[in-house]
Amino acid sequence: MAGSRDKATDQMKMWKEARANQRPDTLTTGGGQPIGDKLNLLTAGPRGPLLVQDVVFTDEMAHFDRERIPERVVHAKGAGAFGYFEVTHDISRFCKAKVFEHVGKTTPIAMRFSTVAGESGSADTVRDPRGFAVKFYTEEGNWDLTGNNTPIFFIRDALLFPSFIHSQKRNPQTHMRDPDMFWDFISLRPETLHQISFVFSDRGIPDGHRHMNGYGSHTFKMVNAAGEPVYCKFHFKTDQGIKNLSVEEAGRLAASNPDYSLADLYNAIAEGNFPSWTFYIQVMTFDQAEKYPFNPFDLTKVWSHKDYPLIPVGKIVLNRNPVNYFAEVEQSAYDPSNMPPGIEASPDKMLQGRLFSYPDTHRHRLGANYLQLPVNCPYRTRVANYQRDGPMCMYDNQGGAPNYFPNSFSAPETQPRFVESKFQVSPDVARYNSADEDNVTQVRTFFTEVLNEEERQRLCQNMAGALKDAQVFIQNRMLENLRAVHPDYANRVRSFMNKFSQEAKKSNNVHVYSRPGAVAASSKM
Repeated sequence: MAGSRDKATDQMKMWKEARANQRPDTLTTGGGQPIGDKLNLLTAGPRGPLLVQDVVFTDEMAHFDRERIPERVVHAKGAGAFGYFEVTHDISRFCKAKVFEHVGKTTPIAMRFSTVAGESGSADTVRDPRGFAVKFYTEEGNWDLTGNNTPIFFIRDALLFPSFIHSQKRNPQTHMRDPDMFWDFISLRPETLHQISFVFSDRGIPDGHRHMNGYGSHTFKMVNAAGEPVYCKFHFKTDQGIKNLSVEEAGRLAASNPDYSLADLYNAIAEGNFPSWTFYIQVMTFDQAEKYPFNPFDLTKVWSHKDYPLIPVGKIVLNRNPVNYFAEVEQSAYDPSNMPPGIEASPDKMLQGRLFSYPDTHRHRLGANYLQLPVNCPYRTRVANYQRDGPMCMYDNQGGAPNYFPNSFSAPETQPRFVESKFQVSPDVARYNSADEDNVTQVRTFFTEVLNEEERQRLCQNMAGALKDAQVFIQNRMLENLRAVHPDYANRVRSFMNKFSQEAKKSNNVHVYSRPGAVAASSKM
């Protein structure tokens, strides 16, 4: 059996073999002082008490007590890797960003894939959206494209985001996943119908991180060298092909190999089978946005590929595993407000909210100087600003340069050519209700035209298996939402719920069936 071990399992053996001709390093404290004995405490006699002067012990224990940083509130369970982006098609007519400067140009990247609702130790094969984040280390600073494996999201207003995530997490009293919390929120916000249909379809459980697409999801703005802006969406299409897990296989893997996706990515790269994605954009002019039949900045909707076809841009390839998971993946921080000149925010309400939320979260988790960590550092450009001090300042703190602006001492100056593009804002300021902005048309298209008959059947079966655990009044409200999409959608889900109920009465054994964020369990179906 030892001969059939994969590279992830054999990591320690391979590390030792790579150092076969090297002498072991001298063991030291964190301060670099050599250690003579790391097995025994410094005590007064063989049975005596520990001495405070045992700095080998205090150095070890004090660090151990602090070695866990706060877990991500969402996207806690993830895998990461490194590689490059290569431009294959010229899009300079749309965007002046140097990352797209010419065909053949390559840019180093870091990527992180993740589930959303589960904790760090949860299974990879849950029914849940997947995070899909790309960090481009460009010469104009880092560009972080923080998306998902879905082109849409549950909500369109960032003010709802904390409540939505709370509904996905644990009940504050029982500390258990609560189907009432989840389905209550979902059924009260019909804008979730598009994403919830996607998540309960076959694509709700991808077969590892390599076999799923990625999307920037939001609408962004691109500006060319002449200052002409357009709106755009970003797409990453997997070159490995879309593959998904059945409910039964996902449940088996959750029990036997909860790190399935993490291991699959690591082993593929370690074996030289480098995963790749083809990068596309969709482009919409400002005039087209004004005339479009729905809000083009609505994150719960997609842009028609017929009206706005995919335009090829390049390819991303992952060819290096992290040397150390904590340093390069757990401490990695992706922030949508990191946009180089030529890429800007649109009026997308969810994107606007994330521009504050993400860097604020990183400062909480990692500290004010999190951008000095090697994995986050915009190392291909020189950082020069008026920010100083703070915990864990790692470099020269910008030496003796002035720490105020403006000043008269040749310190960093602004460059007018990097000013953001001008745009008009004329409406009255108010809290506009977006709850009823056509929540069903695109969901109906997804159900009736995108999915085939077998896929529709599995979608309804999966949803019924989760919805049946909620209270009856919540079930009925959700079924009415589905009925607004298509009567057949609601009728099929109701039929499966009745069937599950009858089986439960016969066996007195209720089966958890594909609850989002929970382990996808097998079923008798």
